Amino acid sequence: MTFIQVIVGGLLLGAVYALFSSGLTLIWGMMNVINFAHGEFVMIGMYIAFLIVTYLHGGPLTFGPAAAAFLFLLGIVVYYSLIRHVIRGPMLAQILSTFGLALLLRYLAFWIFTANFKTLPQDLLPGVINVGGILIGVPQFVAGIVAIVLTVGLHLLLTRTAVGSQLLAVAEDRQAAMLMGIRPDRMQAIAWGLSGAGAGIAGALIATFYYISPTVGESLALTAFVVVALGGFGSVPGALAAGLMVGVIQSLSAYLLGPVYKDIVVYGLFVLILWVRPEGLFGKAGA
Repeated sequence: MTFIQVIVGGLLLGAVYALFSSGLTLIWGMMNVINFAHGEFVMIGMYIAFLIVTYLHGGPLTFGPAAAAFLFLLGIVVYYSLIRHVIRGPMLAQILSTFGLALLLRYLAFWIFTANFKTLPQDLLPGVINVGGILIGVPQFVAGIVAIVLTVGLHLLLTRTAVGSQLLAVAEDRQAAMLMGIRPDRMQAIAWGLSGAGAGIAGALIATFYYISPTVGESLALTAFVVVALGGFGSVPGALAAGLMVGVIQSLSAYLLGPVYKDIVVYGLFVLILWVRPEGLFGKAGA
């Protein structure tokens, strides 16, 4: 029963990984740009949750949408003020610009919040759910279920709506999309907004059961890169499947080998899989 509980916990954690990784894969799929500040977007979402709980006495129904809205706007601002100007430049310019943005956001967080770890009150989402003898903390359960719903919702947005069709058209061929009356800049800004919103609400969800600090984005960004690479760059369903897989592997590794080994196992499998299948488990061959 403990083994099953570990797997369930890994799936719920992996669902949150999938949510903030799906934004990263969306950006790559549309623009071939890797956002090295994506982990800092998640970190900002965590601090928004902390501020709303601490100073406004709000709850998840307040800080979740607030984090999503703030990061959606931040994503659009970042696109128009930075990415739009480097997207057609060399890859090194894109890498350095988003890496510099990550450092800026991280050290702004140090300046505003200091380096001290912060946590949300334990009674924010109290209790444990007992499902057939499997005990699941309410914060982890809520975070996992909401993350799955939102990740699936993003996939449906891309595949079943007019906005999604325009986003995919720009990703496929920018020039052809312009001839069809689609404004690529607007669509790419929306993509950055959606990516930021996903990261923001994921950060708010993680904050209910994880510590908050200015450096937390570093480890979360590494996890996101692993998920996106395993799932195949540009594939939201791939990010969901890979996120669940990474969450389970981490949980089982921590349970069987010890917490210190969980990341070693994940990164080791990551290197092995990409050695055999460079396009990722769910990416198209030759991509």
